[in-house]
Amino acid sequence: MICAEEAANGAHAMLDVTKTAAARPAIPFDTGRLDRLMEDAGIDLLLATSKHNVQYLLGGHRSIFFDYMDATGITRYLPILAYPKGAPDKAAYIGHRLESHQKEVAPFWTAEAPTSSSGSIDATEKAIAYLRKAGLKVKRIGVEMPFLPTDAAATLRAGLPDSELKDAVFVLERLRAKKRPDELALLRRASELVIESMLAVIGAHGPGTSKRELFEALRREEVNRGMTFEYCLLTAGTSLNRAPSEQRWEQGDIISLDSGGNYHGYIGDLCRMAIQGEPDAELEDLLGEIETIQRKAMAPIKAGAMGSVIYEAATPLVRQSKNHNHLHFLAHGMGLVSHEAPRLAPRGSMAYDPYDADHPLETGMVISVETTLHHPRRGFIKLEDTVAVTEAGFDIYGEGARGWNRGGTAVSA
Repeated sequence: MICAEEAANGAHAMLDVTKTAAARPAIPFDTGRLDRLMEDAGIDLLLATSKHNVQYLLGGHRSIFFDYMDATGITRYLPILAYPKGAPDKAAYIGHRLESHQKEVAPFWTAEAPTSSSGSIDATEKAIAYLRKAGLKVKRIGVEMPFLPTDAAATLRAGLPDSELKDAVFVLERLRAKKRPDELALLRRASELVIESMLAVIGAHGPGTSKRELFEALRREEVNRGMTFEYCLLTAGTSLNRAPSEQRWEQGDIISLDSGGNYHGYIGDLCRMAIQGEPDAELEDLLGEIETIQRKAMAPIKAGAMGSVIYEAATPLVRQSKNHNHLHFLAHGMGLVSHEAPRLAPRGSMAYDPYDADHPLETGMVISVETTLHHPRRGFIKLEDTVAVTEAGFDIYGEGARGWNRGGTAVSA
């Protein structure tokens, strides 16, 4: 027996193809840029299947039912956005049946958007059926290899045996590299909210608080500010272990809070330091050195500067430090993903090559700059900042709280 909700969803799916172009919103990304990237990569048709890239291409849409979990029964949620190079009017979105209500409230820009799939195989079959219906005979199909299930890939190969599957992760990363003003506003707010949350946690907890309690407190603070808590890597005392545990933050101990909070899909990723009591001269000097490296690394950032200038500015200071054996510097792009373009880290230090080190930075790129000290006696000391590239230089998102923040101040006040 078909339940009422399934019948309604089926009706929504049938009505979808009657949507007129006038009822649809504008395309939210630069189609010309995407077409050029696809041409350079030898791709005729793009099939995006990751939640972050589908969100980007649809202008913010994300399934409320599958926001956190993809598994459903014996299959998984698989959104598919089909984009033919040079023909955005023939783009389509293959959505899950539980997305029908969201589509009704906020229609998608694509010419067709059937929300009637239930899993990975039938979603792929519907995408193939759409390509045939639209008369799109493509030889080279760009897919997100790390985000395409094996059963979906097999279905694609069987249904389109004359087509070649090519990896399109790089294409989509390059498309997202330069953020729009609305994206920058979300990243700025995400950073500010993470800092606010950290300061609230630090101020509200005195000596004897466990790392696990700090972890849960930060989760609550971020969620209460409208964020999705993603992670918190935290240390206490002289330990370099960053997992939540029953270790206590005692009088005189330092802590580091390194957290990623998600705000409408965009990540605020920062690290700040705190102490129970007052820092001694050595701690002040150690954090001061990290601050100096951070500022030096950010100083040359501006549109048109080569991506390599960040490491060129920071590396000499790291090498000259008496703590150079314990100092680590990293700069990486961020946005919808915690590590995305621009790619800047030296070859071999990350899971990707430094493509952007040899290319100029562009206005709207966003970079995480972080300096970490694994001190053998004093513990883990780190600052991490989010920086947006501008024509004149850069903006720091979430500026502030960069020194030794004092624990328990709100408790004793």
